[in-house]
Amino acid sequence: MGAVEILGSAGWLITAARYVAAGLELAGVAVILVSVIAAGAGYIRTGVAGDWAAAYDKCRANLGRGILLGLELLVGADIIATVTAPLTFESVGLLAVVVLIRTFLSFALETEIEGQWPWDRRSAERSHPEPDAKPTRAPRRKAPSPR
Repeated sequence: MGAVEILGSAGWLITAARYVAAGLELAGVAVILVSVIAAGAGYIRTGVAGDWAAAYDKCRANLGRGILLGLELLVGADIIATVTAPLTFESVGLLAVVVLIRTFLSFALETEIEGQWPWDRRSAERSHPEPDAKPTRAPRRKAPSPR
């Protein structure tokens, strides 16, 4: 069986992957649009209740989370679309640039939402535990019974 026959029989797979990539792109855009609408509605609802400062903080956090999720879907769509296209140095380079830009945006948004660098998160969790969090400890072992 030659290479042409193998590619010919897998053509449906490439077509399906292109549809999946297009679906992921649409889902990414839809997630961003829905998060803008939901964050705006939450801002107005919380603000009208009397706490505009808290409304602003919640709106920024929720909007950032929505954009992050949308960006992740768009990066996945770009990767799938690039894999299904004929590979050239230009297409791979373009994918690398797009993924780098979107990764930087995701990193910047996550840092903005959390208010700290990702590598500082673990030390902050140790020094400021959640008030409702129960301390974790290893389960006790029963002493061996005397025989």
